[in-house]
Amino acid sequence: MVIANALFSKSGGLWFLSWWHVIFGVCWIGLLYYFNFVQVPSFPTMEAAHRNGAIDKLVPRALWYFRWSALATAVTGLAMLGWNASGYFTDGAEEVGHAITMGALFGLVMLGNVWLVIWPNQKIVIENARGLLAGNPADPAAAGAGRRALLASRTNAIFSISMLMFMTGTNGYFNTTGKPSIPLLWIVVLAVIVVLELSALGYIGGMEGPLTKPLASHKNIVHIGVPIALVILILWQITT
Repeated sequence: MVIANALFSKSGGLWFLSWWHVIFGVCWIGLLYYFNFVQVPSFPTMEAAHRNGAIDKLVPRALWYFRWSALATAVTGLAMLGWNASGYFTDGAEEVGHAITMGALFGLVMLGNVWLVIWPNQKIVIENARGLLAGNPADPAAAGAGRRALLASRTNAIFSISMLMFMTGTNGYFNTTGKPSIPLLWIVVLAVIVVLELSALGYIGGMEGPLTKPLASHKNIVHIGVPIALVILILWQITT
């Protein structure tokens, strides 16, 4: 009874949600990194029949866990934010609330990319691979669909670095640095999200535009994502 009472208290409920939020998040981001750093760079080195076989058998299963763990991560995270909103934005803790909100914004944009861009386009790629295995001609839409899914996935991997910085920092760094210049930080965060997202969707420069060229290499996820996170972190530091 004592355990039950503790679990259904506010602090117990928040702990329970955070536990599952982390589990689902590990699954989601782990698969995101698997796709970007392992699967996509490996596929071009495989023979066509083997690659299509992997797309037919392996990719749908991985994408199932990928998209549902993304949704579960978002649901548990929003539940935590809603349940303890007053605790995150009380006097003296505003910086924690803003850090969590910034991280959540990155996560929600990533979730939208998963369900509205990556998954619909990957379905086209999967069906094309199955058709090729059955001896059917290639779907001319498959190459474009693969490109759109790739750009959204690589952009999500870049976003994830800043998102994870905010989410892990709220338990330590972001609640001990004082009150930052929130308007400036929000301008920077929103600019990063809007520019990279519109570029990934082809609204800036098209699907082969200059801002998408660096995403041809999975290594540039780190080369782009880490400096962006560091700029935000430095701005947070110097404006407190």
